[in-house]
Amino acid sequence: MARDSTATDGPANDIPDRLIAAAVAMLAEEGPSAIKARAVAARAGMSSMVVYNYFGGVPELLSAVEDHGFDQLGQAFAEVGASDDPVADLFTMALTTLSYARANPHLYDAMFGLSTRATYRPTSAKGERRAGHSPAFNTAYAHVVEAATRLGSVGGLAVEDPRAAAGALWSFVHGYIALELSQHFAEFADPVRQVLVPMGVTFCVGLGADHASALASHETALRRAWHPGP
Repeated sequence: MARDSTATDGPANDIPDRLIAAAVAMLAEEGPSAIKARAVAARAGMSSMVVYNYFGGVPELLSAVEDHGFDQLGQAFAEVGASDDPVADLFTMALTTLSYARANPHLYDAMFGLSTRATYRPTSAKGERRAGHSPAFNTAYAHVVEAATRLGSVGGLAVEDPRAAAGALWSFVHGYIALELSQHFAEFADPVRQVLVPMGVTFCVGLGADHASALASHETALRRAWHPGP
């Protein structure tokens, strides 16, 4: 039996986190159609009214779930750090994003709305798509922009506008991820090496990188992302 919204095991400020955790778990197990106020609240051991009391409704709860995902992605980007090879750093972030999407496909779709037709597309009061205005999104994306900036300042590439360079990288990486999640690369034995790496190398060569050095940096990223450690 669902508990009353005032009956909790912890402090009141723990309730939003418990609801988000329940929604994330249900999203992973059942997909976006499972995210209903009553179901999420029951999973968290509460009454459905807590969803409305703390979030306003299911779309707002899903916005908080998206922010949870961007917080995790931002933390993963921060762990990549900044080496003396910004190309490797950027591609390590790309592979980190791919790993996150593979492990959390429904959450990834809720965050970016790319791989499937999600039930909810949260918007602001002005009708804007919310992700580009979310502080959690912006914090995560700032790591990408900073790394793109270092392509010029450290890597010596021709980066006139780091935000445009970051946007171009962001576009082809998420395009690849959306297609991979939709099984469009089934004919490739290793689509990351056969499709994603060549795109990344071509992107860097377009900014003035030597092909061999760009490829070496991508190989470094593959080792860092797939086999982390000393």
